[in-house]
Amino acid sequence: MGRLDGQVAVVTGASRGIGRATAIKLAGAGARVVVNYLSNKTAAEDVVRAIQGMGGEALAIQANVGIFEEAQKLIQSTLDHFGRLDILVNNAGTTRDALLVRMSEEDWDVVINTNLKGPFNCTKAAQRTMIKQRYGRIVNISSIAGVAGNAGQANYSAAKAGLIGFTKAVAKEVGSRNITVNAIAPGYIPTDLSATIPPELVAKGMELTPLGHPGDTEDIANAVLFFVSEEGRYVTGQVLAVDGGLTM
Repeated sequence: MGRLDGQVAVVTGASRGIGRATAIKLAGAGARVVVNYLSNKTAAEDVVRAIQGMGGEALAIQANVGIFEEAQKLIQSTLDHFGRLDILVNNAGTTRDALLVRMSEEDWDVVINTNLKGPFNCTKAAQRTMIKQRYGRIVNISSIAGVAGNAGQANYSAAKAGLIGFTKAVAKEVGSRNITVNAIAPGYIPTDLSATIPPELVAKGMELTPLGHPGDTEDIANAVLFFVSEEGRYVTGQVLAVDGGLTM
């Protein structure tokens, strides 16, 4: 028996990187998984095939989570197909890096909309079902940028810091309904999203990281699994830095 047998999980931005690893990890623990994606249908279907190849059940659903109606449709489609929703992982994110002096209003808006409004949209859409069934596990993927700030990422840092505040507020609102809400703040994890970080900044970050090396997507997926499984049932409103010690 898997730790998550009978449960249904939605992972946003699950076609690649941390989202992909998380979707596969949850499926491996027995959950039926909705693989949300924005534009890369081929990659999302590849994740579904990987899960099916393990004997799991998965479904790819396209939605721009930054638009409330699409987030609602994502959650409703999940309920229509699987009949329930137990786990929501708000992972979808994007970057538009620039020093503030050069950052356009659009660069600001796009990042805030995806990285902060997206979790609001999906959580609001999902919580009615979770409240009714008196059970839910919500995990928000923040960043060390939201804890310590990153030069050249005022928009991303603001969104990820906002997500930490959002996590704590919602955890207080829904705790009495047996719903936990936690956040993970990854350090440097090589993915398509982090590929734009200049090599010299990565090298500097590794110098400041006590463990001395980058993490990988599996490290984040393992942390998600802890929060959503029985072992994490008494943990809520927390921010777990999975960063090799960088921000301690």
